[in-house]
Amino acid sequence: MKTVTLALSLFLVSIVGLAQEKTGVDITITIDNITNNEGKVLAGLHTEDTFMKGPGVQNLQSEIKEGKVILTFANVAPGNYAILALHDANDNNRMDYQSNGMPKESYGMSGNDMTMGPPSFNSAKFTVGEEDMAFTIRF
Repeated sequence: MKTVTLALSLFLVSIVGLAQEKTGVDITITIDNITNNEGKVLAGLHTEDTFMKGPGVQNLQSEIKEGKVILTFANVAPGNYAILALHDANDNNRMDYQSNGMPKESYGMSGNDMTMGPPSFNSAKFTVGEEDMAFTIRF
């Protein structure tokens, strides 16, 4: 009876393991040029439909340690995406602006396009396939 119970237990554990199997890729970003450790970094993984319109399809945040953060978006399905990141120095969960409309806080995006004007999805987009990805975003 103990053998049957043990075999059944192992079978159930293996089924649970299969059910939790990874269904997408991981995208790891590193931001290593943060000017101070105040506040936190917010990052959003966006599709063209969500880019610059609110929360992403995945959203992460991290404390800053020694001017650096590493964040991983998990189980990302194939497709086109862009990442927006913000150093939320005053910890108010949003970007703050100067009176002339320029951002007060550091920000960056995939593609590292730092031209004047608002970011565009096309300049920040990348294509997710079947391999994990890693890249650096510069503020």
